[in-house]
Amino acid sequence: MDIIIKNVRIIDPANDIDKIGELYVKDGKISKTASDGAMIIDGSGLAAAPGLVDMHVHLRDPGFTQKEDIITGCRAAAAGGVTSLLAMPNTSPTVDSPEIVKYIQEKAKNADARVYIAASITKALKGVEMCDLHSLCKSGAIAVTDDGRPVENTSFMAKAMLDAAKEGMAVVSHCEDLYLAAGGKINEGRVSQTLGVKGIPAATEDCATAREIALAAAYDVPVHICHVSTKTSAALIRDAKARGVRVTAETAPHYFSMDETELLSRDADYRMNPPLRTWEDVEEIRRALKDGTIDAIATDHAPHTPEEKADFEKAPNGSIGMETSLAAALTVLYHGGMLSLSDIIRLMSVNPSKILGIPAGVLSPGADADIVVFDPNEEWTVDINRLHGKSKNCPFKGKKLKGKVKYTVLNGRIVYSDKEN
Repeated sequence: MDIIIKNVRIIDPANDIDKIGELYVKDGKISKTASDGAMIIDGSGLAAAPGLVDMHVHLRDPGFTQKEDIITGCRAAAAGGVTSLLAMPNTSPTVDSPEIVKYIQEKAKNADARVYIAASITKALKGVEMCDLHSLCKSGAIAVTDDGRPVENTSFMAKAMLDAAKEGMAVVSHCEDLYLAAGGKINEGRVSQTLGVKGIPAATEDCATAREIALAAAYDVPVHICHVSTKTSAALIRDAKARGVRVTAETAPHYFSMDETELLSRDADYRMNPPLRTWEDVEEIRRALKDGTIDAIATDHAPHTPEEKADFEKAPNGSIGMETSLAAALTVLYHGGMLSLSDIIRLMSVNPSKILGIPAGVLSPGADADIVVFDPNEEWTVDINRLHGKSKNCPFKGKKLKGKVKYTVLNGRIVYSDKEN
């Protein structure tokens, strides 16, 4: 179906466009015109931007489909304006073979978002034997990571960074020193002491971040740092960039929206890894987003069942976030006066597509018609019973957000409309 979005504010940072105009979709592409009989969307008061690129998502498929699967995960993505995502490999079996890559590709063919695949660096994420990155790349994986746990063996990580650079694959690093973490549940500090729960020190993340930066500098290869949550990691990345190290980084909405005091409720939906930190860390993450130290906003969308999340201390880490990510960014960063709409789309679409090397993040004529249309000013309260994925472990539940996705278009097809939800 051809589409004309009229009177809409077009936000296209890659082309330095921020203007009121008309956006045309023809034959699944952005076009300069549309055919007679095109569907008309009145975009008055709305903004249209390249579909979001979430470069950190756990779809739980294969193996944990009671939590999420490729189809439901992409349905949640569409509801949040996400048209492309990078699926993490900590499934069962792990994404460590071409066969599993092919399984995901096949199942994602008719999904409501484009699914790109990150394969694991070591087989079964055990850190004992390296995967064949060349064969994984040939099968279609575009990135490598042992996300869910770090690559403890530094020589393995160095080889992965060198081999991935030759293949044109991104290296996505979960930065955690397991010896320092040692069974911790939440951030080590005042709240962990109050609750009598073992804490995870900030140094857990900081030491691992420093290692990855050192490797990238020593071998002159790129590395991407996942879910930055501490002020020291942000400072390390800022310094590395100033020295010309090829490092990029992401954070997630909960790290610039909430601090560790959310855990005082003993609600496991606020437990994730890395954990919510101090308000001082939150302020530094915001500063790092504003000055370009952190390149991208991703979600680390990590579904779990209500039964798993019922016990505060025994529950697995992780929270869902694709349906609330844009709204959270608009609420805190745009309405908070820190970033422009173009800045937010750059962080959530343009930059992630560049880091991953995928064709997304633009509204140029001829580009795939992947579009998010949103009202930057509409207020809504997050109701977990109206979310589109299987799991409900959302840290923004019950919170009022300002900014709402109205339509998501994937390859010229409307995959989400809030009028139908």
